Amino acid sequence: MAVKFKVLPRKNPQDLLAPEKYYAAVSSNGEVDMETLAGMIAYQSTLTDTDCYAVLMSLEHNIISELSQGRIVRLGKLGNFQVSISSGGKDTPEEVSANDIVNNRILFRPGKKLRSMLSILTYRKAS
Repeated sequence: MAVKFKVLPRKNPQDLLAPEKYYAAVSSNGEVDMETLAGMIAYQSTLTDTDCYAVLMSLEHNIISELSQGRIVRLGKLGNFQVSISSGGKDTPEEVSANDIVNNRILFRPGKKLRSMLSILTYRKAS
């Protein structure tokens, strides 16, 4: 099995007059939702689809709750979630306030198995 990619033209943001160059970009091969994951987990265990779905929904709820309190959420070998922020720079620590925060995002740091999966992926051009 291989990950499909497509070729996309992109301008150089630092030189808009430069000719476009072409880059490989992953071509999505569909998606999987919580219900499907619940069914897959149920098939591989003694739990029902409904039980698995309830656990996944609870996991989502609790990850959101913990992240909103500034905690790092460690999901064992799967990886870690953490809130990250960016702010403008000030000359002294006293000048920095919440108003200086210009961006926020959620970081995911994959565990060892997920990272190693990347090294064995193969790719093929989408038709």
